[in-house]
Amino acid sequence: MGRASARSIQDRSDPETELHRIVDEWWSGTHPAPVARLVIVAAIELFAERGFRGTTTRDIARRVGMSTGAMYGYFGSKEELLFEISATGHRHASDALRSAAADDAAPADQLAAMARVFAGYHARFHTIAKIVHDDLYGMSEQHLAEVLGVRRGTEALIEDCLARGVADGAFEVANVPGVARAVLSLCIDVARWYQPGQGPTPEEVGHLYSDLALRMAGARQAC
Repeated sequence: MGRASARSIQDRSDPETELHRIVDEWWSGTHPAPVARLVIVAAIELFAERGFRGTTTRDIARRVGMSTGAMYGYFGSKEELLFEISATGHRHASDALRSAAADDAAPADQLAAMARVFAGYHARFHTIAKIVHDDLYGMSEQHLAEVLGVRRGTEALIEDCLARGVADGAFEVANVPGVARAVLSLCIDVARWYQPGQGPTPEEVGHLYSDLALRMAGARQAC
C-alpha cells in the first residue's frame, strides 16, 4: 500500500483524546499531515504500554491502520519516532522551565517557580514524559547527544539559580550540582507515578514540589 490518505486513517482511528490534542498542538508545525501525527500518537501509546524495545514498527503501523511501508513515507524507523517524541518533549519541558525562571529574579522565588512548573509539567504530560526519560537510551548516539544537550541546559538553569542563592545567602547548599540533579530527578519522577483523577492535580503536585525544592536548597523561608 502507498502513502495512506489522512481521511482513510482517521476513519479507523479512535475518537480524539487528550493525547491527540497534545500531539496536534506540539507537532502540527513540524508534521502538518494529520496521518503523521496519528503515527506519533500510536507510537506514544505503544511505547507507554510496552516500552520502546517491546514495540515493533509493524505494531505502530497496525495501531494506525496502515502498512509498514506506508508508515515509512512519514518516519523511517521507530527510533526516529522515539527521537521525535524525546526531542519535542525535552524542548517543551525546557521552555516551560526557562519561562518560569524568567518570571522571578530572587533565587528562592525562581527555584520555587521552576520546581512548581517542572513537576506540574511531568504530571500534566506524564505519558510523554515517562517515555522521554525511561527510553532515553533507545536512541542513536547522534540523537541521544542532541537530547542530552537540552538536558544539560535544563540542569544548568537550576544550578545557576542555586549558586546565586548560595552567594546571596538565600540557600544553604554544599553541593550545588548534586542538589540541582536531585531537584530535577524529584520532578521528573512525577511522570512515573502520576495518574489523572487519582490523587492530587498537576497544580497541587507543582505546589508540593515547589516547597520540597526550597527545603532541599536549605532556603531560609522553608526552615
